[in-house]
Amino acid sequence: MTDYLDTPEGRRIAYNRTPGKGPGVVFLGGFKSDMEGTKAIALEEWAKREGRAFLRLDYSGHGVSGGAFEDGAIGDWFEDARDTIMALTEGPQILVGSSMGGWISLLMAREHPERVAGLVTIAAAPDFTEDGYWASFDKETRHKLESEGSVAVPSEYGEPYVITRRLINEGRTRLVLRTPLSLPFPTRFLQGTADDAVSTETAIRLLDHAEGDDMRLTLVKGADHRFSTPECLALIETALAEVIERL
Repeated sequence: MTDYLDTPEGRRIAYNRTPGKGPGVVFLGGFKSDMEGTKAIALEEWAKREGRAFLRLDYSGHGVSGGAFEDGAIGDWFEDARDTIMALTEGPQILVGSSMGGWISLLMAREHPERVAGLVTIAAAPDFTEDGYWASFDKETRHKLESEGSVAVPSEYGEPYVITRRLINEGRTRLVLRTPLSLPFPTRFLQGTADDAVSTETAIRLLDHAEGDDMRLTLVKGADHRFSTPECLALIETALAEVIERL
């Protein structure tokens, strides 16, 4: 059943929580996705089978949470995740971050390492506002963004994404690949080689940049950004089981 949390920032966040043993697992979804996605539901079913606590949520402007997507930025969505984790879980959690959720999980690890027991990322997209969108914009698009406040970018997932000036500018205050990034817990990165949203180079850059004693990157030949085939879902569960075993 979906419940709602009113955060200290005044945002209304929708979530689903499954009781169980700890450390619990928290699923953090991607840019403009929601907690009803294939991976989130599959992991919830896995957690129920394992008797493990599980939490999934919609950031503000996503899914059935309050707010408008176009008003949000990385910092807002990080705060949504942080506030929900702090309010609804106890002790360190295992974070599973998909795409933008990977970036948010890295921010959580940097800002609140005491609440992170382990990490699994799926096509993690750290710093994508800068290294993805801004880097790909030509001079004309950058000028339009700065002068008009937003640009529409085509998306293969449906309606064009509205990229705002605030999303880019605020994202610059949340970058994780420019300064030291310590991940002192079991960490598993998963990445498909046929991902057209996040490159294999990005995954390798993250692996090279982060510091940690128990870190692995698994490349899956032919897997796309959704990473939601039965084989990919099984790999996510395997990575989670590995992290739990290492704990």
